[in-house]
Amino acid sequence: MGNLVVKGKIFSGKGEGREYVRLSWVKEQIIKKIGFTPYEGTLNILLPKNGAIIQRLRNAKGIEIVPDLGFFAGKLFRASIRNLECAVVIPQTLDYPEDVLEVVAAENLRRKLHVRNGDVIKLIVVLQ
Repeated sequence: MGNLVVKGKIFSGKGEGREYVRLSWVKEQIIKKIGFTPYEGTLNILLPKNGAIIQRLRNAKGIEIVPDLGFFAGKLFRASIRNLECAVVIPQTLDYPEDVLEVVAAENLRRKLHVRNGDVIKLIVVLQ
C-alpha cells in the first residue's frame, strides 16, 4: 500500500500513551513485532481535525496488538521521523481522538530530535 506522509504539531498528552506502552504485554508485542524495546512514553502529534489520517490507519491492516483480558486491542505501524525508526500506536477504542497520533521509539523522541510543543514534524508511516 505504500507510505503515508503525516505532518502535525507536537503537544503534551495526558500520559495515557505512556501508561499503555508500559503494560508488559504491549511492550512485549512491540519488541517482538516491531523489533525495539519502547521508551516508556509517546510523542504526541496533533493532526488536522478532519480525522482522515486516523481513519485511514484504522482501515489499514497494521500490526495487531492482541490485548490481555479486560484491555483493548491496538494496531502498530512501522514509521520513521528524520530517518529514526519508530512506530505509530493506534488504540482500538471508541473514544480515541481523531486528531492525535501516538509515536513510540526506542528512545525519548523529544530529546533525540530536539523538539518541543508546537513544533511541526513530518512522520512517514508504512502502510501494509
